[in-house]
Amino acid sequence: MSTATQRLFHEVPEHADPGEAAPARGLARPEEILRPTLPAPAPATAIQGPPERAWQLLRQHAPAYLMGTCSLLGIVLFWHLATTYRLDFYIRFANIPTPMEVLSKVVEVNGSPKFIKNVGMSLRRIFIGFAIATVLGVALGMLIGRYRLTRGFLFPAMEVFRPIPAIAWVPISIMLWPDNEVSIVFITFIGAFFPILLNTISGVQAVDGVLLRASQCLGARERQIMWYVVLPGAAPQIFTGLAVGMGVAWVSLIAAEMISGQFGIGYFTWEAYSLISYPEIVLGMITIGVLGLMCSGLIRFVGKSMMPWLGYGARAGSNP
Repeated sequence: MSTATQRLFHEVPEHADPGEAAPARGLARPEEILRPTLPAPAPATAIQGPPERAWQLLRQHAPAYLMGTCSLLGIVLFWHLATTYRLDFYIRFANIPTPMEVLSKVVEVNGSPKFIKNVGMSLRRIFIGFAIATVLGVALGMLIGRYRLTRGFLFPAMEVFRPIPAIAWVPISIMLWPDNEVSIVFITFIGAFFPILLNTISGVQAVDGVLLRASQCLGARERQIMWYVVLPGAAPQIFTGLAVGMGVAWVSLIAAEMISGQFGIGYFTWEAYSLISYPEIVLGMITIGVLGLMCSGLIRFVGKSMMPWLGYGARAGSNP
């Protein structure tokens, strides 16, 4: 007897009413036999609250944070040992202040509004110059990368100015702009502009032509193609240019503040060198590094927020 035939007969459970007679065995309906067995419903997943999500994110990023912390602690440990024992193996640490001396200087300058004012002036200059460089660099980069006529007209001029280092613009910027503050912002702009421009051009030219032709076939206008196809396609390289441009902008800003500035963290560091205050020199260097790290981290955070598909693709590619 086949399995289907055997399933025609099944045990019928007894009814709750004892007065009603029921056969011990009965016939099952054919549609019940032929109907496929449905899988059991998956248990409902509990909605995670903010503490659970925070704990999950902490567990996910804990190895990276741990490795970064160990790296920084290793540098501080080497600095402490080299300055404590006055190591001299071609590189001399005799006059380098110890970490504790720099830490005491941090406590001292935080009680003075002068240091906070210098940091605020540098942040103000870097954000103004970088914002202008971002707007112009991305806009011109998309035009140069997209249109051949614009590329032939503007790109040679950009290539002439690009090799000139930002520090070489200091004398001409002092004569060009009526205000010293504007000239420093201009130097910062020059440092950030060309990395953003070149990465934007490369990103626009790397957009898949199939996407462009598909959007044209669907009736999209040129403005819609630039906004919905070209810009998202070039966004990864644009944010790479933003990160590189931010680093170059800080280098240009510190050089400009050292040469022609009256306030700023670069001026603070150079003034400490003139006064032979070694702890303040190291403090200025560490402050520049921390501020640069925070600005680059902010750019990466904004990039991940605006391009969530990159995170999904990375997680999908990591799964076997």
